[in-house]
Amino acid sequence: MPPVFAHGRLRLYLLKLLDEAPRHGYEVIRLLEERFQGLYAPSAGTVYPRLAKLEAEGLVTYATEGGRKVYSITEAGRAELADRSGELADLELEIRDSVTELAAEIRDDVRGAAGDLRREMRAAASASATRVDDESWQTIKEEMSKARAEWKEQARRAKDESRRAREEAQAARRQAKEAQERAREEVQRIAGQLQEQLAKSGGVLGNLAGAWLGGGSGSGGGAGAGTSTAPAGAAATTAAADWAEDLVPSGDPARDLDRLLDRFRDEVRDAARDHGVTPARVAEARADLAAAAARLSATFRGKA
Repeated sequence: MPPVFAHGRLRLYLLKLLDEAPRHGYEVIRLLEERFQGLYAPSAGTVYPRLAKLEAEGLVTYATEGGRKVYSITEAGRAELADRSGELADLELEIRDSVTELAAEIRDDVRGAAGDLRREMRAAASASATRVDDESWQTIKEEMSKARAEWKEQARRAKDESRRAREEAQAARRQAKEAQERAREEVQRIAGQLQEQLAKSGGVLGNLAGAWLGGGSGSGGGAGAGTSTAPAGAAATTAAADWAEDLVPSGDPARDLDRLLDRFRDEVRDAARDHGVTPARVAEARADLAAAAARLSATFRGKA
């Protein structure tokens, strides 16, 4: 039998199935069998140890319902699935190829069995030197017809599965590309708006972005706004050095920048949710973000 999943690919496909909905182990096995149109079904000894390993790595979690473990994907698991979206699209194509190869083996087995049956009947007829009676011959024809019909049905299902996998893989690639384009356009749009607001308001870098950028004067929202002391600047620099230190560099600067921007956005949203949003705070945040955007833009343009 040809290999259905390359090394490490079953782990990725289990994450995909759990991302669709929480499932128990038997349901995962049944779904895999359905995806392969009954041509392949992994054993419990294949699926359950991998689910346990994913749980140990924090990518899935489980709850006990009716004496069975129901597994759910975690945020860490979704993050890995998103990072490997391109690999997942390739996996869909690999599954299509595996289904095709399995169907080809079934087709060859059916053909071989039919050929063996014909040869055996001919040998038996020659040995006995008698004609096969009409009833026996009719039985043989029915068996051969059933074998051909079964092969045709398996071939049709394999073809349908191959087409579905190819379409899903193409759709996944297209969606990933569109998502990247939308994200890039949104970043460019927000940067343009912030620069425009900076030109209108003339605001300065405030407390909202000071820790992130490692310096600047704080707005404070009260007396002393627009002023800065040496200890405060040192504290901001220290905070900038410690901020997001858990994000390990990936080797791709553009991706690292996107992750920093995501972290910055999430922390601002959390602070706004926890402490409330008022028109005054929005106006102050707009000025601070405008100054932050201008400073970062100048950094990437290489200006002082």
